[in-house]
Amino acid sequence: MTSDRPDVLVVGAGVSGLTTGVLLAESGVRVRLRAEQEPRESSSAAAGAIWDPIYAKHDRVEHWAARSYDVFTELAQNGFPGVRVIDGVEASRVAIPTPGWAVGLPGYRDCTPADLPRGFASGWHYTAPIIDMPAYLHELQRRLIAAGGELVFGRRLPSLGDAFADTDVVVNCSGVGARELVPDPTVQPIRGQLVAVHNPGLTEFFAEHTDELGEMTYLLPQGDVLLLGGSAEKGEADPVPDIRIAEAIVRRCSEIFPAIGGAEILGHRTGIRPSRPEVRVEHEELGGGRHIVHNYGHSGAGVSLSWGCADDVASMVKDITSAV
Repeated sequence: MTSDRPDVLVVGAGVSGLTTGVLLAESGVRVRLRAEQEPRESSSAAAGAIWDPIYAKHDRVEHWAARSYDVFTELAQNGFPGVRVIDGVEASRVAIPTPGWAVGLPGYRDCTPADLPRGFASGWHYTAPIIDMPAYLHELQRRLIAAGGELVFGRRLPSLGDAFADTDVVVNCSGVGARELVPDPTVQPIRGQLVAVHNPGLTEFFAEHTDELGEMTYLLPQGDVLLLGGSAEKGEADPVPDIRIAEAIVRRCSEIFPAIGGAEILGHRTGIRPSRPEVRVEHEELGGGRHIVHNYGHSGAGVSLSWGCADDVASMVKDITSAV
């Protein structure tokens, strides 16, 4: 890409920004992506990540999640770095019916009592994408560049209004940063923490189902590495790991799979989830030929909704640019 003004400026280099940028660039849109930090330093890089759409609110969540599931499955089949599809169990400590989003998934079946760890009352088995986020984000970044996208890092935007120095169409994928950039006071940070340990041999995932983000237990195998979770500290935006939370995570996971108790700890991850009462994917016309398309507020489901939301954003951008 030359130094000319791009058709679209994407703000944010997490999974939402990169995915949206890739779709736009590969459709022929001239894209510039701007972020303070590179993808490997984003909160998205700290995610587990397992496809699970339950922690976001919007009437299109199931549609976005289903689209993302299909894309991740195709990427896994094509050997896209960081993407695998594996079997596992999601379970609740109270008896609940299986959520509708899970029933039609590959590998779905209700768990029997013998399938469930002690302390869990119901659950379901299914097949889901598991994403090694550092490797995945790196490949998305490479794919964006290959499609002609330009990436600019290192400068914090004071406000979204400043983004119009680059273009008349801005796509806002700023995550928790939207609280100040938009500004949108409904966006609240929720810190999540993971512990990476040497995998003692687990090949299936386990995820605790809870109605809201909180202290839940999950185990995500990434080859020789096993990621243990998790936590949800509302209002906390400091990315520094808390050793007490890490110890509690290892303890809870070890109660379910005792072999984890002696596993070597390889490191800690923290990320800040952008919580919002509802995901915001919408077009805002500001007048004077300026447009913002918002794509933020995914809470703990940013990866799970990424391709579906990006599809909607790309459609909005196409409508805007075709009308000019």
